Amino acid sequence: MTWHTRVELLHLEGRIERWIRFGRPVEEEILDRRRRALWFAPDAVFAFVRWAANDYGTAVSRIDILRAVAAGEPLTTVPGVTPGGEVLLRLSGWPKVERVLHAIDQVEALGIDPADACPDHWRHVHSRLSANDEPRAYAHERHRAWTLRREMTA
Repeated sequence: MTWHTRVELLHLEGRIERWIRFGRPVEEEILDRRRRALWFAPDAVFAFVRWAANDYGTAVSRIDILRAVAAGEPLTTVPGVTPGGEVLLRLSGWPKVERVLHAIDQVEALGIDPADACPDHWRHVHSRLSANDEPRAYAHERHRAWTLRREMTA
């Protein structure tokens, strides 16, 4: 049996939303009209957004960019992700989540799928935003270097 990372998504209008911003699942299951599950193969990179509100407004805004791990690899547990994954970026609070979403948009504007971007870029975005600094933009040159490095180690 192949090892996959399972992510449970949920949509309760105006209360709780858990969704994938990017990533390529290998399988999907509809659990009911509000819930579904996605499975990601080892090494797949995806962004998982969690948002919740209460009577007073937004209670939780979080984004995790994770790499799905293979069996036996170290991992970090994340609510809604089984068994967990390698954390490339983990931020909370709407202002930081929004800046991550803009960083994802910037990668897409280059014509690059964010799931294919260098994992170090997401670590860089995490570090810079954690320090309330501006991350460097992803560039075609950085992506080409990552692609060549990945080909050499494959």
